[in-house]
Amino acid sequence: MPTLVLLNGPPASGKSTIAGRLVARRSLALNLDVDVIRSLLGDWKTRPADAGIAARRLAVAMALEHLAAGNDVIVPQFLARAEFIEQLAETAATAGARFVEIALILSRADAVAAFRRRSAQPATAAHRDAAEAVNAAGGISALETMYDDFMTLLQGRESAPRVEVTIGDIDGTVDRVESAIANA
Repeated sequence: MPTLVLLNGPPASGKSTIAGRLVARRSLALNLDVDVIRSLLGDWKTRPADAGIAARRLAVAMALEHLAAGNDVIVPQFLARAEFIEQLAETAATAGARFVEIALILSRADAVAAFRRRSAQPATAAHRDAAEAVNAAGGISALETMYDDFMTLLQGRESAPRVEVTIGDIDGTVDRVESAIANA
């Protein structure tokens, strides 16, 4: 049975890296990064809210198609509200697929430190865009608010397996995510 896996966690918690590793282990799995889809839309930086809505709509359509074809979909996305999570769960159900929501957990201090390191030397355009967006929203205090909002969301999502992120041990973190997916 195909599986849609949502990797949710604070910015710089390793979502994209883990998604890449999970996809590499699954034949024809799709790494469905909504932020990448958003960046493909014209004028997205001046209309970020509209672009985000459009990117999520496109992501849902892509996920439905890929799941219906019998393939896994991995969605690495920071979410602090439940609406898109519920939409992904409904998409999986419509396609006859499993839905697994994983919450990547690290301390607030570790999340901020990881974001600062990543922003100082962004490896991808998405990392650069995230740094710009956080700066525009208020800098580190905005990042801390995002972290707090994520943790508040989790209080109502007890069924989402929590996976501890160990900074510097991506293999161990990926193994814990794989175990959480298998046991969900």
